[in-house]
Amino acid sequence: MRSYRRTKILVLATALALAANTGAQQQTKADSEYQIGATLYMQKAAEYRALAYQAFNLARWQLDNDLDKKNIKRLPKSERTRPRAIIVDIDETVLDNSPAQAEQIKKNIPFNLNDWYAWGEMRKAKSIPGSVDVLNYAVSRGVKVFYVSNRDEVQKQATIDNLKKAGFADVGIDNVLLRQKDDKGQNISTKTPRREFVAHKYRIVFLMGDNLDDFSDVFERKSVADRFGETDKVKTDWGKRWIVLPTAMYGTWENAIYEYGRLTDEQKKEIRSKAMELP
Repeated sequence: MRSYRRTKILVLATALALAANTGAQQQTKADSEYQIGATLYMQKAAEYRALAYQAFNLARWQLDNDLDKKNIKRLPKSERTRPRAIIVDIDETVLDNSPAQAEQIKKNIPFNLNDWYAWGEMRKAKSIPGSVDVLNYAVSRGVKVFYVSNRDEVQKQATIDNLKKAGFADVGIDNVLLRQKDDKGQNISTKTPRREFVAHKYRIVFLMGDNLDDFSDVFERKSVADRFGETDKVKTDWGKRWIVLPTAMYGTWENAIYEYGRLTDEQKKEIRSKAMELP
């Protein structure tokens, strides 16, 4: 009788464990099928490479223009002797993480820190086309390049190693500025304090990123319409003071469509469908 009860209890416990594990697996599944086109575009489209080269060509032209002594005279005297700096984002601006994105899609899993950290530890991200040549050229001309990213601080050494492995010169703890935490242990995602930190000592020639938040906090947590409006207000800055890299895989642009809400995959799918403009 006791043996029967033990067996019954064991079977029940096993069933409960299996159910819990199944539930956990279901919670970790994600509908990422819609991202395949964007990921393939980044990996397989020569047009993507052309856009990346175009962005970094613009960067070099702007830098050469700034280095021209004739143009230096147009600056306020207080700015003429300040050392130059360039601020660049990392992910999808100078490093290509599309393999990690592709793996998530294949496995039907959502973005999660464990997998993201694991990918970073591999140090396998390749450079974005054009980025190494132009940024190393900037370094050769005495310009300090700052890598300002919302990667977490625990990823710092792996990030530095990956940047060096990809071919970037002058990379170290002083110019790789990652996301910090506030006094309550919450992540500080805005990059404004880090941009101001650089601007305190350097004259920033231009910034490069794949997300509008990489350039100014005026774009942060804004609606789609407001992001359009803020972008239009500074239309003459694009390609000059601010240079954008293309990324369709993910970004604040998508969060804006969802109005920054925590939604299920089905809810997101419905919103994406309704958001499209039809004839």
